Amino acid sequence: MNVYDFTVKDRAGNDVSLADYKGKVLLIVNTATGCGFTPQYTELEELYKAHRDDGLEILDFPCNQFGDQAPGTDEEIHTFCTGRFGITFPQFSKIDVNGADAIPLYQWLTSNTKFEGFDKNPAGLALTTMLKAKDKDFKTSPAIKWNFTKFLIGRDGEIAARFEPMTNLKKVKAAVEAAL
Repeated sequence: MNVYDFTVKDRAGNDVSLADYKGKVLLIVNTATGCGFTPQYTELEELYKAHRDDGLEILDFPCNQFGDQAPGTDEEIHTFCTGRFGITFPQFSKIDVNGADAIPLYQWLTSNTKFEGFDKNPAGLALTTMLKAKDKDFKTSPAIKWNFTKFLIGRDGEIAARFEPMTNLKKVKAAVEAAL
């Protein structure tokens, strides 16, 4: 099994086979419009513009599971992202990434990767403190911890890397460029 075995919903609710992206390098991201990490859209769009002609696709999956930070409809979220950040990469229907209602794609992504830990910066320390208060064993679970977790998929459809929300985008960019 690889990423091409999955079908997801676009913003209009239509099925999209990820096999449509065969041979591309994918960066799959769960996002939110009201998160402290939302400004990452700017860097993601810059990365996309720099490398889409090289075969990069960024697949944006809004998710409201973390602090209710993506409360709008799919269209409201898209309007916000295109208007405020000028995103041009594909944005899909809002999803759950954890729990019983997690879409199969995210069930596969999390069951085939592990939580990489947060950077030792203020945001990472704050998230660690918050998550540890809820679940002292959160570090051992592969579940998505917060908005803007990223999965790099190679041209072969296999998972190449997982990046936690506050991973420096320069590191993500270097991994994307190596995969291209």
